[in-house]
Amino acid sequence: MKILTFDIEDWFHILDNKSTESEKDWGNFEVRIYKNMERIFELLDGSNVSATFFVLGWMAEKYPELIREIVSRGYEIGSHSHLHQLVYSQTPVQFKNDVEKSIKTIENISGTKVRLFRAPGFSVMEDNKWAFEVLNELGIEIDCSIFPASRSHGGFSSYGVPKPSIIKYNGIEIKELPINYTSVFTKPVIFSGGGYFRLLPYSFIKKWARSSSYVMTYFHPRDFDADQPLIKDLSKARKFKSYVGIKEAEKKLFKWLQDFEFIDIGTADKQIDWKNVPVVNL
Repeated sequence: MKILTFDIEDWFHILDNKSTESEKDWGNFEVRIYKNMERIFELLDGSNVSATFFVLGWMAEKYPELIREIVSRGYEIGSHSHLHQLVYSQTPVQFKNDVEKSIKTIENISGTKVRLFRAPGFSVMEDNKWAFEVLNELGIEIDCSIFPASRSHGGFSSYGVPKPSIIKYNGIEIKELPINYTSVFTKPVIFSGGGYFRLLPYSFIKKWARSSSYVMTYFHPRDFDADQPLIKDLSKARKFKSYVGIKEAEKKLFKWLQDFEFIDIGTADKQIDWKNVPVVNL
């Protein structure tokens, strides 16, 4: 099972960086989402593949016509929060207000129910598991926020289950579709999205995808935009992570979509035998 998803945000929605961290900063940047969404739509049309789109409520508010186009093309939509803030930087009340606003905004514009969520930066961690109670309260049925390995921000390395699972926490249950990984010398290696996908040679990605029974992808419109401006105040390490491999990423993804069968989350949900997946008690 290989699941295709995109996180819909603009090129400047880079986390944990001073000049791009809040809504008041975003008006300073060029709008590139239209051409980048057209690139994604053409890629999907050319591959005859469906996908799930996790949308920022802020993006839906600013560009409602893009959200309506996603729905008119038959793709499903989930929430990626409203203002693209790391979950662990918020209180439970702040997180609830943000996600609730995103859900209402997306539902009002798209005319469809939002039942899927992915946290910015996979920032649901050991210390903020309360996020699952909030998501459950807001009607989210499937979460895709777990990154079961260490990373610069976010990451839940103790989760231990890089495949479909049921989370149980404080009396609630929620379906989880986490990021997957392969093991290299006992170390978890992520390969299915973002900078990891852009950096790694396609031969490695193809090999690991072939040996994986479950793959959860995550891509952003900026991952394929080789002409985007550089965010000048990023550190050298962050610049590398943010811009490495962009020129070849679209061709690489197109080839991946030809070599394997990808589905959206709605289709995966129907195919998974949820009664027999691992249960993770947090």
